[in-house]
Amino acid sequence: MKDENMTTPTREKFSSQAAPEVPAALRRIAENQGRQFQAVLDEALRDYIDRQQKERPRRHVMASFASSLEEFDSLYRELAK
Repeated sequence: MKDENMTTPTREKFSSQAAPEVPAALRRIAENQGRQFQAVLDEALRDYIDRQQKERPRRHVMASFASSLEEFDSLYRELAK
């Protein structure tokens, strides 16, 4: 029985070409991180898209910023005085 609250992201299959060293590097990264090639490729494409959308900061930058605010909030408040 499938849990209706658990959703699987929809994926679109596509085909493209790249220099041989690009998919090879992505496969090495995936293997070193114990991840699937597809997940590493998806992350790389998302990072590229984020960099191209200059009007908003990249997700990982904002995540780091939020983490920093949580961790060092009192320090930042003291420095701002």
